[in-house]
Amino acid sequence: MPLDGVRALVFDVFGTVVDWRSGVAREAEPFLKRHGAGTAIPAAFADAWRRRYSPAMEEVRSGRRPFTRLDVLHRENLEAVLPEFGIDPASVPASELDELNLAWHRLEPWPDAVAGLTRLKARYIIAPLSNGNIVLMLNMAKRSRIPWDAILGAEVVRAYKPMPEAYLRTADVLAMKPNEICLVAAHNGDLAAARHADCEQPLSRVRPSTD
Repeated sequence: MPLDGVRALVFDVFGTVVDWRSGVAREAEPFLKRHGAGTAIPAAFADAWRRRYSPAMEEVRSGRRPFTRLDVLHRENLEAVLPEFGIDPASVPASELDELNLAWHRLEPWPDAVAGLTRLKARYIIAPLSNGNIVLMLNMAKRSRIPWDAILGAEVVRAYKPMPEAYLRTADVLAMKPNEICLVAAHNGDLAAARHADCEQPLSRVRPSTD
């Protein structure tokens, strides 16, 4: 489908470009076994950790907390979720928690993602518009050869989606009008927020996802 007037495609990443659940579960499994929680389901651990994602960002979105990068929020959420699986975070070396926290940097793209992005890059500027912080996006891209033209997102614009500022400031960073940018996301809430961020931005597209 042609996107008349669109110059840039910006992508949600977690769930849209990469498979966060499988990646986090894979790295959590040996950690859980080492710390006496070997009967826990790794995917359930990934889901429990992820459930704290939006509430943590809401503290920032609401103004109750200054802007804090996602790596920090993920690390705090990791310590908070461990007791649900019978693990005392104080009993785990900080270096080991830091390493598990980097699981979010090592997520694998969906099988068709890199090839699809490479094709789109030939016609459009492509970049993440993710709540993930800059170094997280960089590490993920370098590891999996995700061919972004730039790294954009929450840390660049100092606002977490679905705040309107996350979308409109991204357009400003690109020196484009909002209707020259298309958001690609697997999450209906993200798409709806982008549509309503500005009355001149009706463009958004979704790829199927179970997330």
